[in-house]
Amino acid sequence: MNEQSNCIFCKIIAGELSSTKIYEDNDTLAFLTIQPEQPGHTLVIPKKHIRNIIDCPKDTLDKVFETVQKLTADFIDKGAKAVQVLQNNEKPLQEVFHFHVHVIPYK
Repeated sequence: MNEQSNCIFCKIIAGELSSTKIYEDNDTLAFLTIQPEQPGHTLVIPKKHIRNIIDCPKDTLDKVFETVQKLTADFIDKGAKAVQVLQNNEKPLQEVFHFHVHVIPYK
């Protein structure tokens, strides 16, 4: 099996696994993580399987961060005092090898 066919995030995109979707457009998906740091902890991913930020084409990176920016503004508008944006690459920090950005609101 290749990395993509085994990818939990690709399975969420395909509807094979359930998630609590926060936002979706043609290129990105945002959903609540199952291991939140804070309530509302959201992951933003490209719908195309990309291993990490190093492998991410600029146009896809731009689309992911447009979604991150929208969610960050939305969290602030809805009362978050601060929002942390976090992104990890490779072991031991990256647990799922599908590029993703954490957006974590703090009340």
